[in-house]
Amino acid sequence: MNIKITADSTCDLSPELTKKYNITILPLYIVMDGNARKDMEEIIPQDIFNHVGAGGDITSTAAINAEDYIKYFDPLSKEYDAVIHLNISSDFSSCHQNALIAAEEFDNVYVVDSRNLSTGSGLLVLEAAEMAQQGEQPAKIAEKLKALAPKVEASFVIDKLDYLRKGGRCSALAALGANLLSLRPCIEVIDGKMKVGKKYRGYFERCIDQYVKERLENRTDIWEKRIFITHTPCPDGLTDKVRAAIEKYAHFDEIIETNAGCTVSSHCGPGTLGILFIRK
Repeated sequence: MNIKITADSTCDLSPELTKKYNITILPLYIVMDGNARKDMEEIIPQDIFNHVGAGGDITSTAAINAEDYIKYFDPLSKEYDAVIHLNISSDFSSCHQNALIAAEEFDNVYVVDSRNLSTGSGLLVLEAAEMAQQGEQPAKIAEKLKALAPKVEASFVIDKLDYLRKGGRCSALAALGANLLSLRPCIEVIDGKMKVGKKYRGYFERCIDQYVKERLENRTDIWEKRIFITHTPCPDGLTDKVRAAIEKYAHFDEIIETNAGCTVSSHCGPGTLGILFIRK
């Protein structure tokens, strides 16, 4: 069967990866000063950083509506035998519900809740593309993706809480205290929801090394197929150190580095880095 894989823009897959696997990305909306712009088409993360750095308000995200999904699915459903679409976790956005509503208009569109965000979703998108290439039936692919979703391990460490404070996700007092104490919180995705995990203390680079070690060292439950290093702008050379740390503490067949898109950038700001992989 000729199956098309689509995903919303929060999956943070690079243009090189989407081209390699023939994946179509559907953009969410990023709202800046009241104007909605298509994610990664009409706005990129650096636009957000420039805007906030110049004193502008924090940007927000808006879901793809059902009408938009129908417009995206319609030509693809005619061109391909089936379309499998993956969304950001339904606990983060109404994208999944809207995609389900749109899919009711077609008999060959399958919608999967990734229960994740960023390349946590991206890991599932790549698995879907590979299963499609191997000739799996669309219903079977959707079933396998739903089973894999709880096994994705996604987390990020944030250097400063300025963007979370500006977005109302933590108080000014908490942000000030964290900055004064050099606390770098780890944000984890658990059961499709975002939670605050361990708070690392010290220089960002040292915290990142400790974070990678604790995530990977002496683990026997990791699927060693691939891991993502996903980040917003970070200190020069840091991602090379993270790659070396990954190779020190674990083995992966593929280590992929990607830049976080507008969604992660809007919420977390510069100086955010995570490693994302799948458990066995």
